[in-house]
Amino acid sequence: MEGIHEKIKEIIDHFRLNNNSFSKRIGVTSTTIDSITNGRPQSDGSRKRTKPGYDLLTSIINEFEINSDYLFGKSSQMFKSDKKEFQTYAGIPQVVAVNQDGEENVVYVPIKARAGYLDGYGDAGYIETLPSFSMPHLTNGTYRCFEVQGNSMVRTFFDGDLVFGKYVEDLSDVKDGRVYIIVSRNDGIVLKRVINRIEERGKLILKSDNKDGNYPTYTINAEEIMEVWYVSMFASKQMPEPVDVYDRLHDLESKIVLLENALQRKN
Repeated sequence: MEGIHEKIKEIIDHFRLNNNSFSKRIGVTSTTIDSITNGRPQSDGSRKRTKPGYDLLTSIINEFEINSDYLFGKSSQMFKSDKKEFQTYAGIPQVVAVNQDGEENVVYVPIKARAGYLDGYGDAGYIETLPSFSMPHLTNGTYRCFEVQGNSMVRTFFDGDLVFGKYVEDLSDVKDGRVYIIVSRNDGIVLKRVINRIEERGKLILKSDNKDGNYPTYTINAEEIMEVWYVSMFASKQMPEPVDVYDRLHDLESKIVLLENALQRKN
């Protein structure tokens, strides 16, 4: 009979998660899940697995709607109800918000709503709990507004900026070098500059504009992607600093003005 650690590993694999993303869903550290599924290294070179506690098992059952008998080897049915199927990438968003005139609104996803969005992006009831509004220049397509979190795109976008994304109907339409919001089960919601290798390798390459070395380029498989939004507009509280050429022009302009004043006084 399979051990409970193997059952947990099967759940992780079923949802195409890794230990880190799985641990975030149930509110524990990735080290805790590693110690259960892989075991802790011992001085003699062996590995000793940690037995999951009641609270952790309850979190797994509630978060993923797991049949408790499955975890303890009493049933082969993983879920409480019928087996869940994966949502493949759709040509249209699963849920949209509309105003009283039947026109689509822009749904706003603030930072505090990100975790819930991963589960509720296809739930009309959840989407209705998020703020929505109309934008006069964003009418041709379905748009969503996300709040930027972190500094991975500094130089272009800053923490707290708002980016407006248009839903990408086909992954093959993703253009190299443009900025997109990628929603995936493993990585959550990320804002990245993208290189499209879907046709050749079934992947997108995600790059950060921040070049301080803390944000490496990585890839994401097509089957992990839930939504892609092309960033077509943004709002920021950050006023851009003048580029060097403008500094030099301002300095030259100032010198010319001072020189003209000096010549006028001399004449």
